[in-house]
Amino acid sequence: MATIKDIAQKAGVSPATVSRVLNYDASLSVADKTKKKILEAAEDLSYRKRSTNKYVGQKIAVVHWYTEKEELSDLYYLSIRLGVQQRCKELDMNPEIYFFDNIHEINADEIEGIIAIGKFSISQVKELTEINSRVIFVDYSPDDDKFDAVVIDFEKATKKIIDYFIQTDHQKIGFIGGREILKGENEPLIDLREKTFQLYMSEKGLYDERFEFVSTFSVDDGYNLMNQAIEELGDQLPTAFFTSSDVMAIGSLRALHEANIAVPDRVSVIGLNDMSVSKYVYPSLSTIKVYTEVMGETAVDTLIERIEGRSIPKKIFISTKLVIRKSVRS
Repeated sequence: MATIKDIAQKAGVSPATVSRVLNYDASLSVADKTKKKILEAAEDLSYRKRSTNKYVGQKIAVVHWYTEKEELSDLYYLSIRLGVQQRCKELDMNPEIYFFDNIHEINADEIEGIIAIGKFSISQVKELTEINSRVIFVDYSPDDDKFDAVVIDFEKATKKIIDYFIQTDHQKIGFIGGREILKGENEPLIDLREKTFQLYMSEKGLYDERFEFVSTFSVDDGYNLMNQAIEELGDQLPTAFFTSSDVMAIGSLRALHEANIAVPDRVSVIGLNDMSVSKYVYPSLSTIKVYTEVMGETAVDTLIERIEGRSIPKKIFISTKLVIRKSVRS
């Protein structure tokens, strides 16, 4: 393994200078050219700083509410998990990935805690806490008084979209959404996007239940629901639609295209999540950016706080941002 002395010799500077550059010493006065030479030498020699993190090598269980097959069709939850893994890599911790159908494989004696990604029923929450009492929930908060949670303020995000549509002179605003059902349950969860859409549109005097179409979160459902709206509403089709996920929005855009309905001239569309492909569909999709990887990173940091002794639960909201592209008129 390369050492600071090796880098110093290659860069033609003192080991002390190398050490201060690699540790980003703000008080060091050295030319940018010299810094560049040191960093390039470190890269060439594959130098890696020794970690002083006391959690090096420690294991955490990352439990996904989906099966592995289901996760592959939902980039939202996959990107949260990638955020968890990236933060663990930075801290030299070892994340062990599980899906809820194989949590019996978790060795409770070896893990420091659990990061649970997705929605979990009461019985599933109980199963997780029986494995380890330190459980951090991401994208779900089963009990604010008992568990830490990292979530998105879907109420605020929904209002951002509606406000934008109103500001750009839309009065007939539709909703295409999905509902999620917990494993072992029969009734779907209340979706805050749908609930907020109903309440906020009513508050604005614009709500029309004919303009609301709901199924599950998938490209196919977005496509089918938009086709249903086109068929049922005809000339009364809203001039704008909030689709509660990007995957549904992509399906909706396809349905509009096949029906020769111009986007955004006739119908504007905004999704939610800002998937990596959203900027490349035609027209490029306007959306609410959700910082999913930050959600995962924050979950790891929150678990570390628990390991270090914090006993009071906390709920962390990660901000969102409205990203305007070509699928809406401005």
